[in-house]
Amino acid sequence: MEQKLKTEAFYAKLKVQLYDTALWPSQYLYKFIVETKGRSVADIEALFNNMGAVIKTKESKNGKYTSVSIHVTMKTPDHVISKYKEVAEKIEGVISL
Repeated sequence: MEQKLKTEAFYAKLKVQLYDTALWPSQYLYKFIVETKGRSVADIEALFNNMGAVIKTKESKNGKYTSVSIHVTMKTPDHVISKYKEVAEKIEGVISL
């Protein structure tokens, strides 16, 4: 329960920061880290499919992890947060930066 409150507080703060720092719609950069093995990278890419996103991936030096950077135009801070929540819900073990 406490973790859920921290998460919601984080998103509330992020929403305020996004409104304060950009005019919407705006380009947004998502960054995620996932294990290289499995389907996580492809699954993240699929979540941003048909959004006009530019997706770049880079494996760690030892190949165990992959960073995924996604540049995409988002309509509002609420849409940004909604996408973070969708990724966290659907991709096991993802780290959002």
